[in-house]
Amino acid sequence: MEQRVSISISDGIADVRLVRADKMNALDAAMFEALVAATERLAREKAVRVVVLSGEGLAFCAGLDMGRFAAMKENGGNGIAGGEKRDLTARTHGVANFPQAAVWGWRQLPVPVIAAIQGVAFGGGFQLALGADMRFLTPDARMSIMEIKWGLVPDMAGTPILASLVRDDILRDLTYTGRIFSAQEAMSYGLATRICDDPLAAAFEVAREIAGKSPDAIRAAKRMLNKLSVDPAPALMAESVEQQKLLGSPNQTEAVRANMEKRAPRFADAG
Repeated sequence: MEQRVSISISDGIADVRLVRADKMNALDAAMFEALVAATERLAREKAVRVVVLSGEGLAFCAGLDMGRFAAMKENGGNGIAGGEKRDLTARTHGVANFPQAAVWGWRQLPVPVIAAIQGVAFGGGFQLALGADMRFLTPDARMSIMEIKWGLVPDMAGTPILASLVRDDILRDLTYTGRIFSAQEAMSYGLATRICDDPLAAAFEVAREIAGKSPDAIRAAKRMLNKLSVDPAPALMAESVEQQKLLGSPNQTEAVRANMEKRAPRFADAG
């Protein structure tokens, strides 16, 4: 896990960092494994009162590793999200599958999670940021629901979280277009909590404040606030069902090939 995600705990604060800076913290199979393992460990840490989640280097998380798309270009298959070929409809982590657990696990932690975001949070990286309770962004940070670029849909638990944060038409705009949006737009949409020059320092400042409160009350507050959301199970299953149908399909493979070959896609009519 340490090759992808580092964890240090001090004074009730868990400092969790994606440490694949040379690849802009992109999500490969090892990163998925490390993220799930991190949430499983932190869920057992009784001394943890708050988590700060960040990515080292120039980006928070650039999304799925390009090597996954290169493999898709060559031979298709549905191992693009979270490792080898798997049945995405299998619920391996409560209401979630394994790739969803890499995001949903942060939402389900019994303590608050603050994401400090610089550079980009694209695709799966954007969904990872959504797993946090709060998101602090640099003024020049950029985000995108980028899955449509690759002929896919967001399937890492982003759908039920987004539905609780943004207007329906904004969610559809961002999902259908995959356009990149700014930190200022993220704030106006309800996707950013704060914009600050040093989001990591700001996150730790807030974390220290939270850590100084009653841990019982903080955990109770998170349980209570999590229950305000609609039942996530149908949305999580819908993500998996739709993604599984798309992965490796002719138009999805064509989307990947066109992007990798830097040409306009030639899609067949929808079936």
